[in-house]
Amino acid sequence: MQDTTLRHEELLAARRKHIGPSLSVAYDEPLKIVRGVMQYLYDEDERQYLDAVNNVSHVGHCHPEVVRAAREQMAILNTNTRYLHCLLVEYARRLCEALPESLSVCYLVCSGSEANELALRLAKTHTGGSDIIVVDGAYHGNTTSLIDISPYKYKGPGGTGAPPNVHEVVMPDVYRGPYNDPATAGELYAQHVGQAAGEVRSTGNKLAAFFCESLMGCAGQIVLPDNYLKHAFEHVRNAGGVCVADEIQVGFGRVGTHFWGFETQDVVPDIVTLGKPIGNGHPLGAVVTTPEIAASFDNGMEYFNTFGGNPVSCAVGLAVLDVIENEGLQEHALAVGNVLKAGLERLKRRHEVIGDVRGMGLFLGVELVTDRDTREPATELAKSVIEEMKNRGILLSTDGPLNNVLKIKPPLVFSELNADLLVKTLGEVLRRAVGRYGR
Repeated sequence: MQDTTLRHEELLAARRKHIGPSLSVAYDEPLKIVRGVMQYLYDEDERQYLDAVNNVSHVGHCHPEVVRAAREQMAILNTNTRYLHCLLVEYARRLCEALPESLSVCYLVCSGSEANELALRLAKTHTGGSDIIVVDGAYHGNTTSLIDISPYKYKGPGGTGAPPNVHEVVMPDVYRGPYNDPATAGELYAQHVGQAAGEVRSTGNKLAAFFCESLMGCAGQIVLPDNYLKHAFEHVRNAGGVCVADEIQVGFGRVGTHFWGFETQDVVPDIVTLGKPIGNGHPLGAVVTTPEIAASFDNGMEYFNTFGGNPVSCAVGLAVLDVIENEGLQEHALAVGNVLKAGLERLKRRHEVIGDVRGMGLFLGVELVTDRDTREPATELAKSVIEEMKNRGILLSTDGPLNNVLKIKPPLVFSELNADLLVKTLGEVLRRAVGRYGR
């Protein structure tokens, strides 16, 4: 029998004893969350919290249609893909139909990390190369090989740097990076990808892939400048590599204007990786690629994933797609995101500690600084803001290399009233910070 009566100190003591110490807990005074409903979470005392940061529960915590699909299929059958079942091919078909025509072969896995791990194998097998180009600040997963291509990890605490076959390029950040003119920044940042591809050739090695998040999450909610991926992909393909779009945080309508983040750059990748929102919290991920790359990977070594593509996962995935379509959540993300971003821009005009507001749809970032001219990061302020917002019933988090960016990526059912409340409360919290952190 599950014991749900343990209080904070008992739970923390049990975690310290039985859970690896590298797993952190959110907030100085951790929350014990016992249930969730759409965009809300509830603690053990039934206090309600507005969840403005959980992009995993894409269509809402415990969405009834997703719960129903999982429950009904679990009661019928859950097994592996060595047997034929209709849900597998139906889900793969639906997923591929949502993507450009050339992306028509699907591999179902259990997480975003598994998806990027498989994408790495596909790229290396197809090209015969081993060198990878990655973007500074990127995070692609928690396996050993993905830590090796994730600057967010290998340059951070405990990291040991990139291996020789990984080539890091400058983050395309028009706020903090070297190129700030939106009209030319995309092409200029992409030139660094071309230079990295040239360096690979000069060593006699072969380029396998360029991995890039379509919008960068852990890097600080970075929106890529126009034409960045178009020029970067051209450099990579000219060097014989393939282009991998990591949609794990931003896919499925979150950006509002498009269903996929890469579409905002007017490109078609060779491989797309999917995770987090794909199953609304159920462990599901996917890789979608071209028939040509899939044919290269069909080299005699079977790819089998025990749980990937099982009937319950496929039922859940189909339910998520249905909810997005039936409830118009992509259009909703655009409308509510515009309201929220406009409100954050108003706060920027009132508070000098807000250096930048950026994002698309319901994928937004607010960068805090102690001085707008020097752009000195207000890291301590950012931490205190999320703590005070939590105390006021709104859950946020921080990210970025300097840990000074408030990240906002709520479930897509987030409403305009929720957006107004977030802006109003954040304004009140920032006003209380006047004197300690700036004007």
